[in-house]
Amino acid sequence: MEVLLEVEIGMGKSGRRAYGLDDIAIVPSRRTRDPEDIDLSWQLGPYRFELPFLASAMDGVVDPKMAVLVGKLGGLGVLNLEGLQTRYEDPDPILAEIAALPKEEATRGIQRLYEQPIKPELIGVRLKEIKDSGVITAASLTPQRVEEFYPYALEAGLDVLIIQGTVVSAEHLSDTREPLDLYKFISDLDVPVVVGGCASYHTTLHLMRTGAVGVLIGVGPGHACTTRGVLGIGVPQATALADAAAARARLMEETGRYVNVIADGGIRTGGDIAKCVACGADAVMIGAPIARSKEAPGRGFHWGMATFHPELPRGTRVQVGQAASLQEILKGPAHENDGTFNLFGGLRMSMATCGYATIKEFQRAEVMVAPALQTEGKSIQRSEGVGMGK
Repeated sequence: MEVLLEVEIGMGKSGRRAYGLDDIAIVPSRRTRDPEDIDLSWQLGPYRFELPFLASAMDGVVDPKMAVLVGKLGGLGVLNLEGLQTRYEDPDPILAEIAALPKEEATRGIQRLYEQPIKPELIGVRLKEIKDSGVITAASLTPQRVEEFYPYALEAGLDVLIIQGTVVSAEHLSDTREPLDLYKFISDLDVPVVVGGCASYHTTLHLMRTGAVGVLIGVGPGHACTTRGVLGIGVPQATALADAAAARARLMEETGRYVNVIADGGIRTGGDIAKCVACGADAVMIGAPIARSKEAPGRGFHWGMATFHPELPRGTRVQVGQAASLQEILKGPAHENDGTFNLFGGLRMSMATCGYATIKEFQRAEVMVAPALQTEGKSIQRSEGVGMGK
């Protein structure tokens, strides 16, 4: 079967054809359900959440107040422990300065502001603020710095650790320093760990074997990410998720252990979330859609985690605006018809329309390659800039 998917690039190279979320459509089944009967909940380690989503660990998306709000609305807010919240006693003026930077100076300005060193004592301060609210507390560290800073997070009562980078592997090689041994590191921790990102079957399978409870799937599809341009690497998200789901099934056969597949990046609408689940995702990590909320710390701007890299930035600042409250974006009511509001109402209605009651059932939905989905019959909407033509 895999041979049939290969396309000849030239006489010396062939490759698989891959598909993004815009390339596919979900096919309704022979039954439908009432939306009220749909269960969107999911399990991450010992924790159960009402909504299958994590808020991205980006400074324009999550600060302690936003993490608390996300938690109270049924999701999991992830705080970036290497961002502005742990570099500045008061990050609000810095966030305002980033929002005010002219477009042509944004990347250089962000690099300058992130030169401030991380203050370990602020890790505990920020996490305690979230913890004291009673919601599940989650935070992100890169593989390069997780061993240095995770003790401060654990001491503050961290519930879920995210080890996150542009690309994370279970076999990092280095001739200059001792690399992080994910297998040992995760097995020694008392809190559940999510790792990522990755975008292939074998890398996903190896990351799942480390003992992680979830793997982030996505390399380059993020709205503020420039990895595909800077490094030339990435896999379209629908194919990456389907491959990850196959790795999860393989691990289940080998060990009986279920590991969550979490789609990270490239999501704009409730329909996109539905497609991610239909391709095998248990949950989604979203940034830009909720950076548009009035409560988000970015003041209508959103930038990637690698935007401030001092030597090779792989992200940019994008203006997403301040569209509505987080409640309206996640749960509605929606007063626009483009799918960017009431995201999880959209997922619920998609599942009901296709006749699936739970997230795991919806992963079995039929999908087809459908490039015409975005354009068929939509010429008037495109010409008027409304609905799907925005």
